[in-house]
Amino acid sequence: MARKSSKIYRWPSPFVVLLMTAFLGACATPPGPPTPQDGEVEARVREPARQDSEGIQVFPLQNPAVKELLADASAAEQTGDYGQAASYLERALRIQPRDPEILQSMAEVQLQMRDYGQALNFASRSYDIGPRVGEICSRNWRTISVSREHLGDHPGSVEAEKKAAVCMNTKPRGL
Repeated sequence: MARKSSKIYRWPSPFVVLLMTAFLGACATPPGPPTPQDGEVEARVREPARQDSEGIQVFPLQNPAVKELLADASAAEQTGDYGQAASYLERALRIQPRDPEILQSMAEVQLQMRDYGQALNFASRSYDIGPRVGEICSRNWRTISVSREHLGDHPGSVEAEKKAAVCMNTKPRGL
């Protein structure tokens, strides 16, 4: 004859429930670094530069392979894969290391990755070797402004924003 088990199950004590909750909470994945505000680069760097870009524009000639890598980087950036975008831009920089457009694109990707020191570095390098007028110049200074702001340099950020406005040389309105 089989014997029936007569175990009585009880709810765990509140202490055990609290202990299990704390343990499971500790096992949870900690939140990653805060992500940049959606569209910050577009809204604060690219769009204002495009709006003011009716003046003089200076763009360097590019190798077809570099054009393709820039397109790939842009596509990766659009999908939010900033690491892949940076990889494409690094390859482009190996081909044309002194191209201000590539350096500026890398600065913007670094800005999206919240590496403000690197963003500042790439934008400054782009400005140093790039045109002093036009959209690239404006994007340089706007990136420098946003980077300095995030790095806690408010006066430097304001000064960089003022310099971005000087990049846009447009014809006088009376002509």
